Order: sequence, then C-alpha cells, then structure tokens
Amino acid sequence: MITSYITHPHYHCHHMGPEHPESPQRLEAIRARLALTGILQQTMQSEAKAATDEQIARVHPARHIQALAKCVPKHGLVALDGDTLMNPDSLTAAYLAAGAAVRGVDQVFRQQADNVFCAVRPPGHHAETTDAMGFCFFNNVAVGAAHARAHYGAERVAILDFDVHQGNGTVDIFKGNPNVLVCSSFQFPFYPWRYLRSEWHNIINTPLAAGTGSDEFRRAIEDDWLPALHAFKPDLVLVSAGFDAHYNDPLAELCLKEEDYYWVTQLAMDIAALYADNRLVSVLEGGYDLDALGRSVEAHVTALLGLPYSH
Repeated sequence: MITSYITHPHYHCHHMGPEHPESPQRLEAIRARLALTGILQQTMQSEAKAATDEQIARVHPARHIQALAKCVPKHGLVALDGDTLMNPDSLTAAYLAAGAAVRGVDQVFRQQADNVFCAVRPPGHHAETTDAMGFCFFNNVAVGAAHARAHYGAERVAILDFDVHQGNGTVDIFKGNPNVLVCSSFQFPFYPWRYLRSEWHNIINTPLAAGTGSDEFRRAIEDDWLPALHAFKPDLVLVSAGFDAHYNDPLAELCLKEEDYYWVTQLAMDIAALYADNRLVSVLEGGYDLDALGRSVEAHVTALLGLPYSH
C-alpha cells in the first residue's frame, strides 16, 4: 500500500490560547510518534495546498466564507463561540486544512497513492453549512467529498466518523443527500447536542454510552455501519479520524484503545478495497491526550500501510 501523509507547517501557527486543548502540540505529538516508530518514513509525505473559495463554496455559502474573513484579528484572539477562537493565522490554516482533503482526494483518484492520512488543524467535522463551531471553521472532509463529486464524478461517497463527538457539521451539510453516506459513532448524549438522532436514510448514527469499551464499540460498528456500507457500495471512502474516544482522553468518557483504531481502519479499508479501488482519505479530527493521540494515529497509519500492528 502506498500511504500518503499530508500536512503543513502553517498549522502550527493557529492557536487558540495556552489552555486550549486543540493545540499545535497535537500535530507535533503525532509526528514525533510516527517518526520514532519508523512509520512516518514509510509514507509518501507531501504538503497541503490551500483550498480555493470555489472548492469551499461547494459546501459552505459565500457568506460563511466572507464572515470568517471579516473576523480575522490583526493580533490576539477573537472568539467565534465559547471554544472556537481565531488568531491572525487561523483562517490560513483552515484553508490549508480543507486543502489537504482536496489534495488527498486528488492523490487517490490520480492513483498516486492508495490511501491518505491528512494531519491537519483546525479540525472540521463540527463546521455546519453556515456556522463555525467546536474548534472547526471549514468542514474539511465535506470539502473533500464535494471535490470528489465535482472533479472526478464520484457517485457514492461514504464518510466514516469515529470521533467521540458526532460530526454534526457533516450531517448538516449532507443530510438527505443520496450520494453521500455518513456513518458517525459518538458518545451519547454529548456535544454538539444536535443531530444526535437521525431523520435521514443517508445518516447512520451509532450512539455509545459513556464507558463503552472495545467489544461494544466493535459490535455496534459492525451492526450499524457494515449493512449500510455494503448496500451503498461507495466509490470513495473518507474518514473523519478523531481519536478522542480513547480511554485516556480528557474531553470524553469512551474507553477505546489503540487496537480499536487499527481495527476500525481495517474495516474502512476493506470497504474501500471492495467497492472503491482502495481509495480512502482520512482527515484528522479530535484527540487531546498527546501521548494517546500519537499512539492512536500510529495504529491508524500502520493499518493504512497494510502492516501488522503489535502493541
């Protein structure tokens, strides 16, 4: 397997204050862990390019893009909501984060890579059609999905989201869209407190009680996601890869382990192999315990590379 690793140094310039959990140290922890274990050296590394307004406008109206541009401070921080802040570099980072998903889609459709991991900040899956929220400005994975549809004629895009928080933004953008299947597992009830119950055939919600561990998680994913994915037969698999359901994560109360991320990544790859000529693009979402995040991404990328995982 050729696995592409896409990131950008400018992601480190986006910060939301010294106490904020979505910090530049997250990507440093990932890079350090992957380099230490030799996994990073086995990937094809490249830099993100900024998404264009045209690419972003497929999922966010121009007024959302313009409103964010007007909020960028000359210095210091400005709050968009209680936990989503911008500094002078944040919007540039957000364009580069969405652009990583676009570049990843380009790479798998041009057969430059079998699959891709985008190590990005800020995350994206809480960004709704017209709202930045939950640390997110643009919905990175949605921008990638829309690019695949518009540029490569992808007819059936599956988005698999195993972050501990439900991808409300992705649901908001694609609800009722028969060309996009969204499968989302999350702690219930929990932030973002909306879209937690699905009214749409293309949204597969997998709510998990606080304290849920490996066995219950795997059983729920197999029961909820697999029938929908086999019926849908996606020609592209996108992953919103949040690692905050790990038992060490401070922001939630699920109890997943690194092995579970390896397992769910293999499940996504099996679907991509069956229906999508292996095309899979994974985009980083949450994960706030730095050590657990590094180990969990190691398991995820090890699976993407097609390598055995031993913990």
